[in-house]
Amino acid sequence: MSKGIIIAGNLIVDHVKICDDYPKIGLLTNIREVSDSIGGCAGNTICDIAKIDPSVPLKCLGKVGKDADGVYVKNILTSLGVNIDGVTESDSQPTSFTDVMSSLSANERTFFHARGANAEFGIEDIDFDTLEADIFHIGYALLLDKFDAPDNEYGTVMAKTLAKVQEKGIKTCIDVVSESSDRFTKIVSPALKYCTYLIINEVEAELITGVKIRMDDGSVSQDGIKNACKTFFDKGVGEVICIHFPEGGYYVEKNGNCTYMSSVNIPKSDIKGKVGAGDAFCAGMLYSLYKGFDAELSLRVAGAAAACNLTEKNSIDGLRQYDQMMKLAEHYGFQ
Repeated sequence: MSKGIIIAGNLIVDHVKICDDYPKIGLLTNIREVSDSIGGCAGNTICDIAKIDPSVPLKCLGKVGKDADGVYVKNILTSLGVNIDGVTESDSQPTSFTDVMSSLSANERTFFHARGANAEFGIEDIDFDTLEADIFHIGYALLLDKFDAPDNEYGTVMAKTLAKVQEKGIKTCIDVVSESSDRFTKIVSPALKYCTYLIINEVEAELITGVKIRMDDGSVSQDGIKNACKTFFDKGVGEVICIHFPEGGYYVEKNGNCTYMSSVNIPKSDIKGKVGAGDAFCAGMLYSLYKGFDAELSLRVAGAAAACNLTEKNSIDGLRQYDQMMKLAEHYGFQ
């Protein structure tokens, strides 16, 4: 592959606040640190790939507001060599933002999100005539109002978008946001028919398929993974499904091959934050698919990217070039 990767979707500014703990309603907690970072599927994933390998041609498609946050997003993208010709501006909405409340005591985070300009980003913002890439990745489904909207022919506008991209000979992939709702099957399922690849976590896989993956004892069921993947392939996913979770990830091919790799054994004392860890894993996997790596190496690369992410508090600062990233994984080893 040599035409590069296009990533479309959510462009967000994460306003990250490190707190002592997440308080009960009506109570107070101390904010120890405040910082900003680019966020969202398009923002995080494309920046991560740019850091892993600056030689990969990258183009971002999305929408920001005519405000300081929008300038901030575009400056970060261009500083990493990302083509932003497909990033448009809203005349009425601010750049989307998320207040990320990260608990020091629990080492977990909670998100308060404002859709902003992302709610206006739609199929009309994509110039299909000039679209050129090896892989087109879009996300997050369930957080892009115009793409989540119904379409009489394809089911959803996102499904229609992916179908039009595939007509250009471009491989396709989607990402899904982890939300607490019953919308997954209705909104995500129509797009699966037009996905070459699918990269999601175990919670999202359960919610889309209805197949139980995380067991009552907390373990991840290999049979559950295989059954969920069978459902995804039956719904039309073309080549590869990757389901990831904190303990590791599965790479399942349509021919039935199933490969597992545990996550990098990074000690808790070296974990500074988890914001964007899933996007980092996705970036590593997309890069691996672009490079044509085999299943085991792809999982190692994706796991290394996620581990690098954990070494910094925001979503992209922990990522590093491929050789350095793999050395970090080698240093800690896999669980």
